[in-house]
Amino acid sequence: MKRKCLAIFVSAGFALAAAAGPAQAAKEIRIGFIAPMTGIFAQIGKDMSNGFKMYLAQNNGMMGPVKVKLILEDSTGKPSVNRQKAIKLIRRDKVHLFVGGLLASTGYALGAVADRFKTLYISPVPAGDDMTQRKPPKYFIRSGFTSSQGSHPLADWAYDQGFRRIVAVGQDYAFGYEVIGGFQRQFERRGGKIIKKIWAKLGTKDFGPYLPQISRDADAVMALMVGPSSLAFPKQFRAAGFKMPLLGGITSADEFILPSMGDEAIGYVTAGQYSAALETEKNNAFVKEYQQRYGKMASYYSETTYTTALWIHKTLEKINWNPDDTAAFIREFKKIRINAVRGPLYIGSHGNVVQNIYIRKVQRVSGNRLGLGVRSNSLWNKVIRTYPAVSQFYKTPAEEFLKQPVYSKSYPGCKYCK
Repeated sequence: MKRKCLAIFVSAGFALAAAAGPAQAAKEIRIGFIAPMTGIFAQIGKDMSNGFKMYLAQNNGMMGPVKVKLILEDSTGKPSVNRQKAIKLIRRDKVHLFVGGLLASTGYALGAVADRFKTLYISPVPAGDDMTQRKPPKYFIRSGFTSSQGSHPLADWAYDQGFRRIVAVGQDYAFGYEVIGGFQRQFERRGGKIIKKIWAKLGTKDFGPYLPQISRDADAVMALMVGPSSLAFPKQFRAAGFKMPLLGGITSADEFILPSMGDEAIGYVTAGQYSAALETEKNNAFVKEYQQRYGKMASYYSETTYTTALWIHKTLEKINWNPDDTAAFIREFKKIRINAVRGPLYIGSHGNVVQNIYIRKVQRVSGNRLGLGVRSNSLWNKVIRTYPAVSQFYKTPAEEFLKQPVYSKSYPGCKYCK
């Protein structure tokens, strides 16, 4: 396969005055950025890179006193390619840190590369739970979320609505297991029952083999869908005659996918740490500028990389950056509290972001929503409940939480399954 590399020099060159020595020159930080720019997740990769590049454009390619050289690599969405590109960025491009990845499995792979080469990896999207729980890589920072972080409060919300018997349908890989696992554990702790767990291959577009397994007497279906499956599942679910409510993870009905969905998505309730529908001045400004620059609605993919760039910037402002002192950068990054586009953020005791989780419900809007360019009669998420300052452990003490296995295809077991 021909390897593609797009190097983006995001700040203009600078001239040194004759009398000024090298010590007067602005420092340069080389940041690698890995995202799927081709393949079935290409549009997600573009949202990811757009968010980071928008922040750099706003700051003239500088992060405080440091100019940025951004090197973008196409991962194609495959963990093995992510590893190859990370190693290339470290060995050939001599990056000081790298950002990116998409799938939870990719995050685990990139964390291993970071530790092998002692090069910092910052994860805005890969959400593998155990990267900030039982097996945290040393050269790793998370700026996004854990897979199950939104699932715990969503389970509480579902139980509070009166749902007691739910079928879970998830994508058959780490992110799916962890999103569904977190929902199941909290829902059953409250007294509810998961009566069926169904796993569909990542990238599934035909859910014909899976739909007959859904019990029609369930109170609701909890669905974790990613990529093309996010479009296919609700459409085929409703076409098959299912009337019960749909619940889901952040990727199931994010603003990234809503413009391509139809009436089948109305009423879909999902949980996540961001929504373009947040009614704050900071978010409105972000959404408007993102639309002006890229001609599309902002998504959590673009917000999380934008916020990652902000976080790096604030860290570089706090320290006298030494490229050889990665430990100092990590320590300072973890101390900083940010009022981000998605809300207030800080790093908890085990390295994951503590942040708001928003329960969002898809509806049609009658007019231009908050002047954000949402056309009349378009689908739009409405935030119906906010759970503030949610940690990856939710309401369980960390020590107790970490005694259980990481959420997986087999844990929690399905004791109420028929």
